[in-house]
Amino acid sequence: MTGTHVTSLARERRHTLAFLANARTAGAVYLDTEVDASALTEHQRQADRKISVVTYVMAALARTLTEYPQANATIGGLWESQVTSHRTVDIKLALDKTINDVRCAASAVVPDVAAMSLDQIQDHVERLRDTAAEDLDELAGIRTLHRLPLSVARLVFAAVTRRSGGPARMGTVALSSLGHAEVARFFSYGGTTVTIGLGRITRKPVAITVADTEQIVVRPVLPLSLTFDHRVIDGALAADVLSALARHLSAADSGQP
Repeated sequence: MTGTHVTSLARERRHTLAFLANARTAGAVYLDTEVDASALTEHQRQADRKISVVTYVMAALARTLTEYPQANATIGGLWESQVTSHRTVDIKLALDKTINDVRCAASAVVPDVAAMSLDQIQDHVERLRDTAAEDLDELAGIRTLHRLPLSVARLVFAAVTRRSGGPARMGTVALSSLGHAEVARFFSYGGTTVTIGLGRITRKPVAITVADTEQIVVRPVLPLSLTFDHRVIDGALAADVLSALARHLSAADSGQP
């Protein structure tokens, strides 16, 4: 006997392989920053219900892309590249799900987030987080991919997402969080022009200026990353988007849509 055990790749990972095959065409570039989350955590403390960091970021991201509509776009097309700009901010939220005892990443699109209150966004987040994968209508598509041979699943995924970027299935912007674990920062590509990544809020020394005097204080800090598709936008605009998002999250009215 050897010390290894070889099995076939789980069918429940076929949607991830299909996505990665399609994602190879992207021109992914990575940026990151840190956000003073003092106002955000204080708003959390005073809220009437538990509001997740993801909810605050979704609200701030919707505000940001309303200000920078060039980044709220998708690229697609079968024969030539076409860029579609979108009037609504539809956020593809990454989910940690278990399907048939296989832990895997899935995603669901929350449409028109800019039109929602913070409570409405939190309702969506809780439903997507707490509902079993087999009971989520948003995951019907990946359940279909699991039943197909991998080669066919890749073709089907490409077909349904390349038509003007497939925003109904892929969203107009992607958001992923690993804040539940000891993760400082990470970079992912979610199949959209802009993908936002969140790490864990931790307390760190921060330099501030009070009455023209610099002081070192300890504040809650949120690691924030942005991956952008260089085919659609350039670094200067992506940097402005990241800066605006960080500004909204650090503002006194953090998270208010």
